[in-house]
Amino acid sequence: MSTSSTLAPASGSPARGGGAQASSSRGTRRSGARLRARAAEIAFLVPALVYLVLFFGYPVVKNVVMGFQDYTTKTFFTGEAPWVGLANYEAVLSSSLFDKALLNTVLFTGGSILGQFVLGLAIAVFFRRAFPLSGFLRALLLLPWLVPLIASAAVWRWILDTDYGALNRLLSALPFVDAHPQWLTSTSLALVTVIGVNIWLGIPFNATILYGGLQEIPEELYEAGALDGATGWRAFRHITWPLLRPVVTVVLVLGVVYTLKVLDIILGLTSGGPANSTQTIATLSYQTSFVQFKFGEGAALGNVLVVLSLLFAVIYLRLNRKAVDE
Repeated sequence: MSTSSTLAPASGSPARGGGAQASSSRGTRRSGARLRARAAEIAFLVPALVYLVLFFGYPVVKNVVMGFQDYTTKTFFTGEAPWVGLANYEAVLSSSLFDKALLNTVLFTGGSILGQFVLGLAIAVFFRRAFPLSGFLRALLLLPWLVPLIASAAVWRWILDTDYGALNRLLSALPFVDAHPQWLTSTSLALVTVIGVNIWLGIPFNATILYGGLQEIPEELYEAGALDGATGWRAFRHITWPLLRPVVTVVLVLGVVYTLKVLDIILGLTSGGPANSTQTIATLSYQTSFVQFKFGEGAALGNVLVVLSLLFAVIYLRLNRKAVDE
């Protein structure tokens, strides 16, 4: 009999049993560590989930349910909100004001997004160049963000006042100008004026996000493009725009979703008037809910606004993905 065969432990010996026990113990420890890691992940996730459910999920679900109920001031005392099915939607969609509000919403959103994006992009491209006080001037761009919207609306209302406003006083001081435009009281001019003020408010967001996107484009690409004659507009078209497109997508989608529900600046300037010329779905929903106290119909209008936002976001993202694939 050889020495090795003498020293090798037989099957079922205490040495092999000890190895199996040690392996089982290591497996148990690894399993326990995985469970503790998973428990820690869940513990960190739970507060975020609770926050989302309480402050985002519940209001959305509650608003959807209210859109199918006869929810009025009486409901606060009795707790009763009878189920009315699609009656609220039929009432608001057949209203004579809905078509006007829908058209104004489209014009307000389209005009605001176009102005904010074009001016924001122009400012972002301008500040990409290094020049004295560029950092200080970029900081000044954020001023409209620092002022509360209702305060901005009050200041603009004074500036645009027909009789005592600063703008009309400036115009009257100019030679060959003999006009006092009714910026906020003319049915043909009020919506354009409100869009202009909203553009002023949205430029900082667009300029800041687009400027950040421009900073991520390597300077070497412009140097290489310049060797091939791609400078100025050609450099913007073939280098800047393709690389900036993902940022543009984010800016436009967020801008549309935010602009669709703009309420405070319109209420502060015109309250939806004159003669509903600046009435949007958001202001109509507010007035239906908190002026006429028809909370069910107001919730239905709010749900229409949510559907419009989702519809636009899906269409735009699909078109953008198709363009990137091509």
